[in-house]
Amino acid sequence: MKALLALEDGTVFTGRSCGAPGEAGGEMVFNTSMTGYQEVLTDPSYKGQVVTMTYPLIGNYGITADDNESRKPALAAFVVRELCRKPSNWESVETVEAFLHHHDIPAIEGVDTRAVTRRLRAKGALRCLVSTTEADGKALVRRAKALPSMAGLDLARTVTAPERYAWSEGLPGGPKGHPGGWPLPFPWQPHVVVLDFGVKHGILRCLVSLGCRVTVVPAGTGAPEVLALYPDGVLLSNGPGDPEPVTYGIETVRRLLEERIPMFGICLGHQLLGLALGGRTFKLKFGHHGANHPVKDLATGRVAVTTQNHGFCVDLDSLPGEARTTHVNLNDGTSEGLEHTRLPVFSVQYHPEAAAGPHDSRYLFERFGELMYTRMKEAKPAVAEAPPPAKDVRHPLPESVPEVG
Repeated sequence: MKALLALEDGTVFTGRSCGAPGEAGGEMVFNTSMTGYQEVLTDPSYKGQVVTMTYPLIGNYGITADDNESRKPALAAFVVRELCRKPSNWESVETVEAFLHHHDIPAIEGVDTRAVTRRLRAKGALRCLVSTTEADGKALVRRAKALPSMAGLDLARTVTAPERYAWSEGLPGGPKGHPGGWPLPFPWQPHVVVLDFGVKHGILRCLVSLGCRVTVVPAGTGAPEVLALYPDGVLLSNGPGDPEPVTYGIETVRRLLEERIPMFGICLGHQLLGLALGGRTFKLKFGHHGANHPVKDLATGRVAVTTQNHGFCVDLDSLPGEARTTHVNLNDGTSEGLEHTRLPVFSVQYHPEAAAGPHDSRYLFERFGELMYTRMKEAKPAVAEAPPPAKDVRHPLPESVPEVG
């Protein structure tokens, strides 16, 4: 079936449909990963976007049962050069084409993705439409121009969990083999509350493998409700869209800062922390999307290869004196991490859960664990030094909270 890809700058590409029939559009971005397309398809941070993969052959290992990063895809449409119809992988349960059909995601193949990427790098992220129902390219271009800009959109509300739940699934195969000897030797099971702005399952798995009890709460959960769960730490998750309209999340973070609760922000969570501390954010020209972005740790000089997916960034020059930059992107010098000089909070712009890789930055979850352990020793030294109980009963969840994982 013939399909069209129309960009707001007037460019129209003709290809073949390789997903669900129909029409969908949004902001087009390119992802430079060679693998991990399933994680891309199911990453909630792609809500409202059309993703083109720069690697030319996609789908060669199919879709597996255990690699989804959310319950269902969030992206609007998918663009590839060539889609593999006969995957080679003993774990594959279906093809990418079947997966796209099942979830009603339009997709197009046979497109010169190199030309698309070069156009996006030159002009910045562009609104676009993918269609199997419209044969008039000029009409598609006009409709693409009418789509809303990503700037100013609060998309976290559209992908967050509808109610709170417990998560218990760890990394595949358990913590063995992971750097740092997970889990940490906690004398108690720290309770982490995750503010879900579009959280990836990989983040939750890392927390469980660290030795934490995890409760996920909707994005709109206020600080009093979070504090009522007696968290030992709070994780601010990744998510889609512009951070500035997420005013409810910024206010929650500000209130939690006053309580000096250990906090770890990832991606959108990093941006919300920056805004809560008094900084500003801005939209990048074409964003960072891929699994090969070099980031430098300013404290150690170490360079990590990282997974990234964001279109907005914290303005380095806007941070107040008590917030300092910890990591920078070596491609463009933008913010990749910050910490507070007095409070037990830090954040990174990239994805340390590394789904689908690389694993250079998973040590940051251990750093979060150390902050929680330090706080416990200061608050309750006797408990912190005691042997772990058979079961953590200090802050039991209500029976109404379902468990996932």
